[in-house]
Amino acid sequence: MIRHMVLVGVGLIGGSFALDLKRQGLVERVTGVGRTPENLATALQLGIIDATADDLGAVAADADLIMLAAPVGAMPGLFARLATVLPDDCLVTDVGSTKQDVIAAARAALGARIGRFVPGHPIAGAETSGAAAARSELFVDKPLILTPLAENQAVDIETIDQLWQACGARVTRMDAALHDSIFAAVSHLPHLLAFALMDELAARPLSELYFRYAGAGLRDATRIAGSHPEMWRDITLANRDALLDELDALGEKLRAVRGLIADRDGRALEQVFSRARQARTDWLQGKYNND
Repeated sequence: MIRHMVLVGVGLIGGSFALDLKRQGLVERVTGVGRTPENLATALQLGIIDATADDLGAVAADADLIMLAAPVGAMPGLFARLATVLPDDCLVTDVGSTKQDVIAAARAALGARIGRFVPGHPIAGAETSGAAAARSELFVDKPLILTPLAENQAVDIETIDQLWQACGARVTRMDAALHDSIFAAVSHLPHLLAFALMDELAARPLSELYFRYAGAGLRDATRIAGSHPEMWRDITLANRDALLDELDALGEKLRAVRGLIADRDGRALEQVFSRARQARTDWLQGKYNND
């Protein structure tokens, strides 16, 4: 049982986590910390949190668990604030989409108390944001990756693991560098492509005409361009090196496909499309799930 959880960033992920812990009776009280009073007021009204605070430092001393659900670009400042107020018996975790940069920020600020931080990443995002987007059971049967540190105590890792399992998540553990490499390809690159495509179309002289006749193809391919710009700015820059590698790899693939189109090589194009279709079918049918 968590007596008091401080939730920094009361949005889709953090808010849903709080709702699930409340539903399971695993937390007595949740204090929300955020930059937008209107969003915190919504969270109070929806029962996601029980109280609000303007400053993390003012409530951290009384916390059993601090969940950092803010954009990854805010993490250095949050860890710096925690450095002087973090209780010895309080655990800290996060939901950041990048891990190496967050861990580095935690090490720089927390020093010898780095073992109190157990990094995590739930794979349950959506294009919606804010407290109003939070919902119970968001994490049911969704992957949750922990990237534990050598300094973590086994009991602390297990505590965070069990909280996510109580939310219905399928918890696995992974090296932080491998995590960032994988998510550069399967999450960060698709978001970047969706943003870039919408921005390019919107900048065209006849953009209104393009959008007037756009259908499901564009809508489905760019759904995630509705995601939070600040959050994805931070993720893109935080995972810069891995994302640049993925952009280079995709660029080579696109040049190869362009060559097939230029050469009118329909057979080779069909083979590319067939492999892609089969890979997507296998993925959606759960071929790659651990269970």
